[in-house]
Amino acid sequence: MILRYVRERLSWLLLILSLQALALFIGYIDPTIPFTSVIYYTFLSLLITVLFFFIRYPRETSFYNQMEQRHFDLDLSSLPEGQRPFEKIIEENMTHELVRLKEEASSLHQASEQEKDDLLAWIHEVKTPLTAMHLIIQRLEDAKAKQQLTYEWLRVHLLLDQQLHQKRIPFIENDLYIEKVELEPLIFNEIKTLQSWCMQKGIGFDIVIEEKEVLSDAKWLTFIIRQFLTNAVKYSESTDIEVRTAIRKGHTQLIIQDHGRGIDSKDLPRIFDKGFTSTSDHNDGKATGMGLYLAAKVAASLKIELSMNSVLHEGTTAFLIFPNQNDFVHITSM
Repeated sequence: MILRYVRERLSWLLLILSLQALALFIGYIDPTIPFTSVIYYTFLSLLITVLFFFIRYPRETSFYNQMEQRHFDLDLSSLPEGQRPFEKIIEENMTHELVRLKEEASSLHQASEQEKDDLLAWIHEVKTPLTAMHLIIQRLEDAKAKQQLTYEWLRVHLLLDQQLHQKRIPFIENDLYIEKVELEPLIFNEIKTLQSWCMQKGIGFDIVIEEKEVLSDAKWLTFIIRQFLTNAVKYSESTDIEVRTAIRKGHTQLIIQDHGRGIDSKDLPRIFDKGFTSTSDHNDGKATGMGLYLAAKVAASLKIELSMNSVLHEGTTAFLIFPNQNDFVHITSM
């Protein structure tokens, strides 16, 4: 700060030094003025200037030091109070801007909340005719038409479900309920939902669940598993998808392995990025790039570690590594 203060007052310092140099010059060329007296005057003037500089420095920089140290937020209480005219101008302008920004932020937040509530209400309204549609489809006698309509119904159902969870994720901490969750019925229920799609694509499941329970939130864990299962089915044809559990370093792992198209090695570091689809199949219009991104956000809140291995054209293996009980101490205390 002191160097910036010197740069700020440099013109004044140069003026003082110039005046002292002028006094020395006049004393040197004018024989009627004792040069020793001029040197003494110059020395005293410079000494007073230095003392004045160091006295004024903390007073004139206090306001700016506080401004520099405050957080970049809309908290008016952290704004330092100006003591001098120019400081008061800065304070008044910043106060006005912060009040305006707070009002705008509040307005945008209210609009966002209203939009979220409207969308959630719409999704819930749409689910009613979707359920009725599913019941009507189940009554169809034409097996081919029934299978095709069920598949299209499932796509709409999964997209609505993804949108519903996407809007809830920012408030996930308010919705968590950590308990012992049985993996097997949860996985079987999700596979049952995908049954018609799997039959259409000739896909089966090889399930070996040795570790029956994990600590998690059942609803949000279901959402994560759903994303990996739908991806495995989407990118596989006429093959089996393996679902199994294992223990590694004291942690339960859920492993979902398919033998589908796989993922290019250069894409693996980006698969959990928002909106990322693929570089090898970039023209795939069905991919949204949101499923794994949302799964990763939910997994972070549940302390679940996600990772994936893949070989292009050979298949993909997804790992869900569950936390131990101690990892949930701060979550269960909410």
